Amino acid sequence: MPDPLNLGLLLFIPYRALENRVFEALAAAGFDDLTPAQGRIFQRIGPDGTRLTELAEQAQVTKQTAGFLVDQLERSGYVERVPDPTDARARLVKIAARGHQAVPVANTVVAEVEAEWTAHLGPARAKQLREALTSLREITDPWA
Repeated sequence: MPDPLNLGLLLFIPYRALENRVFEALAAAGFDDLTPAQGRIFQRIGPDGTRLTELAEQAQVTKQTAGFLVDQLERSGYVERVPDPTDARARLVKIAARGHQAVPVANTVVAEVEAEWTAHLGPARAKQLREALTSLREITDPWA
């Protein structure tokens, strides 16, 4: 009997499957220049914009890496840097027009995958899974 997979890997495998489906759909919709690394930064941008340092912390990358990824996203029209209205010295990263076009594509795929998972697990088990994972955020996600 093979060794059972640890919980971290069991959480990662379905996430990676979902992520792959999202990026396949984005590419098919013409957003073929987005990478998973860029996506991990992009998905952390708040509705009113987010400072680069916060994006780096949340994505658990260096500020330099986050800056490099934001530069790429900005060149492709997915994000823009704007002055922070609360601090004239700071700038916020905000989702730009092309980014707003890509979001519904990704959201549609996420909803489809969640529906497939719910159909596979059954509504009660899917609800329990969501509750358990939400509870785990309390000890694993400092930004929850």
